[in-house]
Amino acid sequence: MRGEPPCSSTATELKPVVNRLKRAQGQLAAVTRMLEGGSDCKDVVTQLSAVSKALDKAGFAIIASGLEQCLASEDNSMDKKDLEKLFLSLA
Repeated sequence: MRGEPPCSSTATELKPVVNRLKRAQGQLAAVTRMLEGGSDCKDVVTQLSAVSKALDKAGFAIIASGLEQCLASEDNSMDKKDLEKLFLSLA
């Protein structure tokens, strides 16, 4: 998006999100190995679904953090439409 600030949450605030993304990265690597190894379709899709949900949760956590910052900030550099677009991009 144009003109909005980068994620400005502290590393401590985003640590759970980073951890979730690292787990999702490992899960995605496992899905790739499963496909290459000829695993059962149901098992692959189940793991892929878990990866997708982990990514969605990470995205929503980042948006929630941005919303908290926006509400706490006096300059409101990110308007309601920008936050709505971010939210809907994950929906």
